[in-house]
Amino acid sequence: MDLSTLKLFVEVMLRRSFTEVAKTEHMAPSSVSRAIASLEAELGSRLFQRSTRKLEPTEAGMRYFERVAPLLEELTAAGDMVVDSSEEARGILRVSAPTVFGQMFLVPVLADLNKHYPELTIEMLLNDAYVDLVGERIDVAIRLGSLRDSSYVARRVRKIRFYVCASPTYLERRGTPSTPQEVARHECLLFPREEYNLNWLFRDTKGHVEEVKIQGRCLITNSEAIRQCALSGMGLALLPDWLVEADIASGAMQALFNDFEVSATDFDSAIWILQPSRAYVPLKAKVFVQHLLDRCAMSEDI
Repeated sequence: MDLSTLKLFVEVMLRRSFTEVAKTEHMAPSSVSRAIASLEAELGSRLFQRSTRKLEPTEAGMRYFERVAPLLEELTAAGDMVVDSSEEARGILRVSAPTVFGQMFLVPVLADLNKHYPELTIEMLLNDAYVDLVGERIDVAIRLGSLRDSSYVARRVRKIRFYVCASPTYLERRGTPSTPQEVARHECLLFPREEYNLNWLFRDTKGHVEEVKIQGRCLITNSEAIRQCALSGMGLALLPDWLVEADIASGAMQALFNDFEVSATDFDSAIWILQPSRAYVPLKAKVFVQHLLDRCAMSEDI
C-alpha cells in the first residue's frame, strides 16, 4: 500500500468515477481501476460497488475514507510545509475562475509568476460552472456574485456594480431611456442561465426596488459576447463594472441610471477568492493571490 494509491482512492471516493480521476491524473481509467482493485485485495474488502452506470462506495469503503482522508490531508500539509521551507513557491497550483474574468485578470498574472517562480506549475481551469474545490483539488478559486457555499475559506475582494449600458449609436437610433420603466420598451441583450432573472431590478437611493420586465431577441451566455453586441449597437446590456468601465470611460458605451443600483439577481454581488478549508495554506497559493491582487489592483477602487 503506497501513498499514491491512497490518494487515488480518495479522489475516486470524491468523484465517484474512475474516468474523471484518470483525466485529472493523466492516467488511463484502467490504471485507476487496477490501483483500486489492488488496494481492495490488500485490505481484503470491497471498497466500491461497480456497475455500468455508477460507482458507489460500500460501507467499508466509507469507513476507510473517513479515516484515510484526514490523514492524507495532514500528510499533504506536512509536505507543503517542507516545500515552503525553501521560501520559494513551487509545485502544482490549480486555479479555477469564470472564463471572461480569468482571461482578463488571471492570464496576465501568469507571466509574472513564471518569471518569479520558475519551479511553479499552474493549471488554470476557466469555466463558468461552480467547481467543487475539494473534489477538483483546486487551490484557489475566483467566484463572482453572491457567495453560495460557506464551507470554504472566503475572502471578499470587493463589491461588483452592474451598469445598464449601451453604445451611442444605439441610443441615437432608439433614444435614451430616462426611467427604469422605459427599459421595457427597448431591445435588451439577455443573459439567461440557471437562477438568473431575465428581469432587471432597480433600487433607488431610498431602497425602493422596482422589477422591470425586459425583452430582446438575443440570448447569450457569455458576458464578453454581450459586451461586443452592445458595442455594435444591438441593444441595452446589464454588465459588471470590471468588464465595461474602460468602455464607459472611453465613451464607447454610455452608462444609464447612475442614481440606481441595478441587478438581475440580488444586490450583494462581489468578487470572492475561495480556498479549501485547510489548517495550512501553501506558499504557492499565497503568492498567486498576492500577485493577483497587486497586478489587478483588485480593491474597492478598481
